[in-house]
Amino acid sequence: MAEAPTWAANDPVMARYFHNEWGRPVHGEAGVFERLCLEVFQSGLSWLTILKKRKAFRAAFSGFDPEAVAAFEDLDVERLLSDAAIVRNRRKIEAAVTNAQATLGLRADGGFSALVWSYEADQKVVLDEQLQLPTRSVESTALAKDLKSRGFTFVGPTNMYALMCAIGIVDVRTALGLDG
Repeated sequence: MAEAPTWAANDPVMARYFHNEWGRPVHGEAGVFERLCLEVFQSGLSWLTILKKRKAFRAAFSGFDPEAVAAFEDLDVERLLSDAAIVRNRRKIEAAVTNAQATLGLRADGGFSALVWSYEADQKVVLDEQLQLPTRSVESTALAKDLKSRGFTFVGPTNMYALMCAIGIVDVRTALGLDG
């Protein structure tokens, strides 16, 4: 098993995520929607915080079923704002609901997962001088713009790049010399 990078090596929760999930392909509406929501909630926070709250997020957001989350109303938002087991940020909670509604809107056009995966680049990831991944790409910038035009919120080039890395659209594992 490859050695985890510094960001994943200092905590067993992060190490498990790194070895078992990060950079491995995720397809399907619910799986990609969950990862989008988690990236939104992670903005400005540590990924470890989000991973430790993941079970609570799943319970609070109906297993990240886009249909269920799209039906959330003001009372649901208020309920979530009082749930100490998750990140209680109104804008992020409302973004999850808005993004669920936008996800449903994509079903007639091939679906959310297919749209996100359509931004897969043919080129390999190039690490910087410190062997770090970039924080955005031409594709993540285009994906963020496309999603915003379709009604998604809280999606920018940086968190879309993180999503693309997390679900295997960007081949980060090969760039880091893993799995090979």
